[in-house]
Amino acid sequence: MKYKSVIGKTIELTNERKNYFLVRHAGLRYHFSKVKSVLTEPDEIRYSKRDNKVLLFYKFFDKILSGKYIAVVVRVNRRSFIITAYITDKVKIGKKYEQTKN
Repeated sequence: MKYKSVIGKTIELTNERKNYFLVRHAGLRYHFSKVKSVLTEPDEIRYSKRDNKVLLFYKFFDKILSGKYIAVVVRVNRRSFIITAYITDKVKIGKKYEQTKN
């Protein structure tokens, strides 16, 4: 699967990565269809504290467990791809991503 993200990059989701996070974060299985909107219409994007080539996309959904975020973790480079995705109650600490204007 490939998604065109709000940052202008096409982001790939391999079957291996999809299976990984659907097993590891099983609650996301019921909300997988929302991954696209997290990448195309995120509430916030943050850089990983550990790796500045990794971005965390967050979008809040009030109907998931009485209000939770879906986080999608993306490695951004020539071939940008999803590392994992999960449900969380808060945005992680990290530098906020700001889209540069051309």
